[in-house]
Amino acid sequence: MLRIWTMNDTRERSTGNGPGNRVDAVRADRTHVASHDPSVSDAVHAGVVEHEDVERGAVESHAAAVAESLGAWWRANARDLPWRFGRATSWGVLVSEVMSQQTQMSRVVPYWTAWMDRWPDARALAAAPKADVITAWGRLGYPRRALRLQECARVVAESCGDVLPRTYEELTALPGIGDYTASAVMSFAYGERIAVIDTNIRRVLSRVLTGVESRGGAASPAERALAARALPRDAASSVLWNQSVMELGALVCTAKAPACDACPVADCCAFLAAGRPGLGERRTRPRQRFAGTDRQVRGIVLDALRHLPPEATTLDRAAARALWKDRAQLDACIASLDDDGLIEMLPDGSLRLPR
Repeated sequence: MLRIWTMNDTRERSTGNGPGNRVDAVRADRTHVASHDPSVSDAVHAGVVEHEDVERGAVESHAAAVAESLGAWWRANARDLPWRFGRATSWGVLVSEVMSQQTQMSRVVPYWTAWMDRWPDARALAAAPKADVITAWGRLGYPRRALRLQECARVVAESCGDVLPRTYEELTALPGIGDYTASAVMSFAYGERIAVIDTNIRRVLSRVLTGVESRGGAASPAERALAARALPRDAASSVLWNQSVMELGALVCTAKAPACDACPVADCCAFLAAGRPGLGERRTRPRQRFAGTDRQVRGIVLDALRHLPPEATTLDRAAARALWKDRAQLDACIASLDDDGLIEMLPDGSLRLPR
C-alpha cells in the first residue's frame, strides 16, 4: 500500500529528545492517495489509491520541507571525497561511481586517487595493459567491473573523442554503464535535473516520505515514481537533493541502526512518526555467505597473481593447485576467470594476468 504523509498532518512535539518521546508526541493522520501513473499500476488495480494530483502535491510539499533542512545539513556534514565539489572531471566522477558500487566509500578513496593519478582520462585507461588494470583494482571486489570500465574507456576514447557523453541515452549505451551510473554522472558531473536512485536514496525517501521501510531488492516502479516526484524542479536544487539524500542514507538513515536522534529531518519523518515499523526488514532470501564460495576462490587466485614477485610473470601449475583444497571447485573457478578475461591459462597449466 502506498501511503504519503502530508505536511498538513497534525504534529505536536514533546520536550523529550529520544525517538520514542518524539514519536509519541506525533499524531499523523495519513492520507491514502493514488496514482493513475503506469509506474504504480499495481496499486491502482488493487483499488488502493486515487487522485494523482493529491499524491503529487503531497510528495512535493513534504519533500520541499525536507530539502530545506537537509541542504543545510549537507553543507555542514558532507564528506570531503576527492571527486566532489567540482574537483573531478566527468570521467573521474564516472570512475568513482563504478568503483563505489557495492563498496564502502572509505575503501574506494585510496583506489580512486591512485587510479586517477595513473589514468586521468579515458584515453589513458584504454591504452593500459589489462594486467595493470586488474592489479590496480586490488580488493575492490567484482573485478569484472575493472575490465568493463576499460571497455567503456576504449569507446569513449575512440568514438567520443575522449569526451564523456552528456546525455543519459549516450551514457547508458556505453559498456557497463547502467541507469544508476548514468544518472549519477548526469546529476553530479553535469548538474542536470534527473532522479538518482540507489539503495540509500530509496531507503531515505521511503522512510521519510511514506513511513514505510525499504526492503531492498531491485527498485520498484513505485519507488522510481516517488523519487521523480520528490525531485526539486530546479536543476541546481535537484543536484543538492540527490547528494544530500544519498549522504543521509549513508551516514545517518542507515539500514539497521538509523541515528534518528541526530537526523536533521526527524521532525518531518513519517517513518519516525509511525514508530519505525519493520525497521531493518529485508526481502526474504537466503543469507549470503562468502567463505567457501566461488567468489572467494576466484579472489584467492587473482590475489596470488597480483602479488607475484617482480621477476615472476606466471603462477606455475603446482602453486596454483595449492591455492585451494577442493580441486574441482578450483578448476571451475580458474576456468570462469579465464572465460571472463581476468586471467590467461597457458598450455603448461600455469596462469598469468592478461596481457
